[in-house]
Amino acid sequence: MNQVDYLRISLIDRCNFRCLYCMPEGAELQYILKQQLLTDQEIITLLQEVFIPLGFTRFRLTGGEPLLRPHVVDLVSKIAHLPQTQDLAMTTNGFLLAPIAQNLYDAGLRRINISLDSLDPDIFEQIIGNHGRKRWQQVWEGIQKAYEVGFDPLKLNVVVIPGVNDHEVLELAALTINKNWHVRFIEFMPIGNGDLFGDRGWVSSAELRDRIRQRWGLTESAVRGNGPADVFQIPGAKGTLGFISQMSECFCDRCNRVRLAADGWLRPCLLNETGQIDLKSSLRAGISTFQLQEQVRNLLNFKSEINFKQRDPGTLGTYTRTMSQIGG
Repeated sequence: MNQVDYLRISLIDRCNFRCLYCMPEGAELQYILKQQLLTDQEIITLLQEVFIPLGFTRFRLTGGEPLLRPHVVDLVSKIAHLPQTQDLAMTTNGFLLAPIAQNLYDAGLRRINISLDSLDPDIFEQIIGNHGRKRWQQVWEGIQKAYEVGFDPLKLNVVVIPGVNDHEVLELAALTINKNWHVRFIEFMPIGNGDLFGDRGWVSSAELRDRIRQRWGLTESAVRGNGPADVFQIPGAKGTLGFISQMSECFCDRCNRVRLAADGWLRPCLLNETGQIDLKSSLRAGISTFQLQEQVRNLLNFKSEINFKQRDPGTLGTYTRTMSQIGG
């Protein structure tokens, strides 16, 4: 079992996209009320007095869509300037990124992952649940701006859905040849849209690698990330290709992260709701951060027993979140 030192922090459960792999079509979600969200100060308190003392030094800001969080640049600055922060990253859909990319960089953010599931505007709009053909260009401008201001590495996340965007794998992989961009192909999971998953299934990372290898060749990369991706490189390319294979190659034994929801629930596994604990309610009830630290320590000790493919229904009396609300 790896040391768990990586915390994904969901800043908000709302998103301005309705991606096919995140939520069922037509689903009406119950969003967290503003007063139930962790405040900026509560997030900082939990980091300083609970997570950092337990050895957490790497943080990723997610959503929903994190750029919908009010005053997000200020929060980025506060986390980036904690003395113990060794790495701070963000995952975003990129739609709101271009105007504030420089501000985020100046605040101390250095790594960013942007979802780009298609290079075809029509397919892109189909995937994000918007049929107006207006959003692809703005996302693309966000990617270009992030590259321009100096985010390195700049990663592009691609969820591969059979019959929707899997035919674009070579075109997306080619983005890594001339720019220091890092494309991450992610196997489609059942948590966001179980009906679509049941209908389409998923394409294994091994199959995707075979397609790319046949076109250009493929070698293992010396570049490693903070997460579970297996990293490869097209010979001579400036960037890399990562494959996140949670369906075909269970990597629970390598998992180094837990997830803090926007309303303060701590989740030890993306696909298994077992063992969640409510840190916000405890914090607001006046329970000492030392006691919260002990609760989190116990959860980390329990984490090694959790395997998402052998998951039980989850913690009794808690909620179920879609992928869009967990932040991946």
